[in-house]
Amino acid sequence: MSFERIIGLNVIDDQEYQRYREAMLPILKTYDGAFGYDFKVSEVLLSKTEDDINRVFTIEFPSKQNMEEFFANPDYIEVQNRHLKNSINSKTVISMHEKDT
Repeated sequence: MSFERIIGLNVIDDQEYQRYREAMLPILKTYDGAFGYDFKVSEVLLSKTEDDINRVFTIEFPSKQNMEEFFANPDYIEVQNRHLKNSINSKTVISMHEKDT
């Protein structure tokens, strides 16, 4: 079993978002986390939020605990504050669930 989040973002600065991804990836790997899918979305046909979404991805961890520890990690929070907050204007957690690996 593993734990997966499906997240939708509205990226407004692709270069800054790429810097975020590059800076957070080593931290993600220390929690055995990985990206599963990553899409740039040109049109959203149905949504449960009024927030715009132009990027959808999955992020996977071996357990919910690993995921929670990753998102609470002070180094990750610093990267998030430095790069993510300036590169997106909305974030939507579409789903969080356990899945068979």
